[in-house]
Amino acid sequence: MTELRRDLGLGDAVVVGLGAMVGAGVFAVFAPAAAAAGSGLLIALALAALVAYCNATSSARLAALYPQSGGTYVYGRERLGPFWGYLAGWSFVVGKTASCAAMALTAGSYLWPDHNRLVAIVAVVALTTLNYFGVQKAAWVSRIIVAFVLLVLAAVVVIGLTARTTPYERLELTGLRLSGVLQAAGLLFFAFAGYARIATLGEEVRDPARTIPRAVPIALTITLVTYAAVAVTALVVLGPTRLAASPDPLADVVHAAGIPLFGPAVRLGATVASLGALLALILGVSRTTLAMARDGHLPRALAVIHPRHRVPHRAELVVGLVVVLVVLVADLRGAIGFSSFGVLVYYAIANASAATLRPGRYVVPAVGLLGCLVLAFALPPRSVVGGLVVLGAGAALYLLRRAWR
Repeated sequence: MTELRRDLGLGDAVVVGLGAMVGAGVFAVFAPAAAAAGSGLLIALALAALVAYCNATSSARLAALYPQSGGTYVYGRERLGPFWGYLAGWSFVVGKTASCAAMALTAGSYLWPDHNRLVAIVAVVALTTLNYFGVQKAAWVSRIIVAFVLLVLAAVVVIGLTARTTPYERLELTGLRLSGVLQAAGLLFFAFAGYARIATLGEEVRDPARTIPRAVPIALTITLVTYAAVAVTALVVLGPTRLAASPDPLADVVHAAGIPLFGPAVRLGATVASLGALLALILGVSRTTLAMARDGHLPRALAVIHPRHRVPHRAELVVGLVVVLVVLVADLRGAIGFSSFGVLVYYAIANASAATLRPGRYVVPAVGLLGCLVLAFALPPRSVVGGLVVLGAGAALYLLRRAWR
């Protein structure tokens, strides 16, 4: 048996995308982004959203044409050639494995800070096990997680924006640096990349040609509205400097607004959101691993589909094991930057692929391609260098294997 079961409808696909985006963005990215952009955080968010929109549009068009597991790995292979498909898949698997580790560590830091790595490992094992027993079960868990997290975030926004002492003048733009705004946009893009989970699940979505192009913009719009509301709240309550230095900014928001009793609920929401993002991320990475294994770019043993649960169980187990290993050595902020570089390269290839679909529709893919490259190289130097080294290693492996054959 080589095909996955098509269990996911429109609502399920939207929820999987939301589960991947909301947890990653709100609770892990705003502090380092504020450190880079200062009062220009909202401009950086708008730039990240623009690039994400272009990427989402290109991805949706491609996913409707190629409703298979693998996302841009498949699109690059079919539209640009095997090497570019391979490079996209390599970038995605490596970058999103770092994202998985970042989300697991975020959950551990909020739930039990003194033993955050232990909690992270337990979370990875538990969610890998859940995915093993079927994508529909994972989608239902994501639905519950997303509803709870959105409720917590709505409460934070209301508490922050209705506090009597909220100084709205903190939204004024002062001391802007273009390099800082671009770097913040690159980091914030990490928070928008979850819609890729929808495309990589193309083989498990009912009527993918119709469902995926509808699910991607819905999930992206809901996420953008949520991020904008939370970013405005954090800026006006904490200010750019305090936000940049805060390890727990949303909990600090409710404390500064005079309702510290809501702090534990915020920390619980952060934990649940991170777990929801981790659940969706493991789904996406394992499906790209499946697609690359089918083509022989990874061991073909990883392409086996479970006869009962109809999931790529070996790929899921291997992904879970690798994430556990990364958790043991990962740095949270470094993982975010590294992941952003890999995913921006992935979407650059997606936009280049979309530009080949129909003459006269080059604007969105061109803007997306340029935006991805600019934001990728605006990231912190450590992330750029690390990303280039990993991409070079992947390209070398491809060429060596090709020469061997």
